[in-house]
Amino acid sequence: MTDFVRPRDLLEWCRIPVGELLSHPQRRVPFRLADDAAEMARMMARELVDLIEARNRDGQPTRVIVPCGPSSWYEPWRNEVNTRGVSLARLTVFHMDECLDWQGRPLPHGHPYNFRTFMETHFYGGLEPHLQVPEGQRHFLLPTTIDRVRAAIDEAAIDLTLGGWGQDGHVAYNQARRHPYHHPTLEDVATSTIRVQENNLDTILALAHRTLGAAYQFVPPMSVTLGMRECLSARRVRVFSDTGAWKQTALRVALFSEPTPEYPITLLQRHPDALITATLETARHPIGEHPAWELL
Repeated sequence: MTDFVRPRDLLEWCRIPVGELLSHPQRRVPFRLADDAAEMARMMARELVDLIEARNRDGQPTRVIVPCGPSSWYEPWRNEVNTRGVSLARLTVFHMDECLDWQGRPLPHGHPYNFRTFMETHFYGGLEPHLQVPEGQRHFLLPTTIDRVRAAIDEAAIDLTLGGWGQDGHVAYNQARRHPYHHPTLEDVATSTIRVQENNLDTILALAHRTLGAAYQFVPPMSVTLGMRECLSARRVRVFSDTGAWKQTALRVALFSEPTPEYPITLLQRHPDALITATLETARHPIGEHPAWELL
C-alpha cells in the first residue's frame, strides 16, 4: 500500500495503449470495455434489471445502492423495466449521495446538483405506475437521515452497488482526503461510513466545467455520502464511466495501482465480485497516444 501514486508509475500506466488494457498482465481488477455511451448505458441498465428479475423469480427482495450518475443509463433503465414488465415492488433503493450548500443544507429543488430531484425525474419518473418502487423503499441521504439510512443498510445484505467514479477515483463522494492536518489511512477510507463533508476543490472545478460553464460559484461545496464501507458491502460492485477525459487517469490508477487512499476506487481490488466498465473514450489516454512526450 502507498499513500500517493508515484509519478513514474503513473506515467507508465497512462502510456499503455487502450487496446492492451483488457489483456494486460499487470491489471489488478476485472475490466470491461464498451464501444460508446449508448452501449455502456444498456450494460448498466441490464445489470440492475436482470438482477431484479432473477430475484423476483426466486421470490426474493432486491436491495441496491444506486448513483445519480452516469446519466446515460436512465432511459435504457426505464425502457427495460417497462418493456419487460419487471415489478419493482420488492426493490429497496439506497441513494449514494447528495450535494449540500455551504452550511450543509439541502439544495433548492431546481438546482442541477439536487440529486433527489434528478433521480425522482429520471430514475423513478417514466416507470409504469404498477411497476414502481414503493416510496417507503426509497432511501435518500440528507444530514437528517444519516442514522436511519445506516440502520436500514445494516438490516440485510446489499445485492448490488452500481456507481461511477470521479476524477480522483471517488466512489459515491468518497473523495481523496486532502486536509493539511488529517491524513486518513487506507483502512480509514475502507471503513469509512456515512458522513457530511467538504467537497474537494478539484471536484468543484470538475463539476463546474461539466455542467455550469465553469461557473464554480454555483457548485455545491459540501455533500453527504455513503462511505466505502457501505458501498463495498454489496455482494457485487459494478462501476461505469462514459465521461472521457475527466476519468481517464483515475481509470488507469484503478486498473494498475496497488490500493491507495489517494484514489479510493483502488479498494475495488479487495472486493470478490467487482467489475469496472468504461467506454473506449474513457479508457484511452492522451499520454498513451503521444509516446514522444517528455513528462519527467
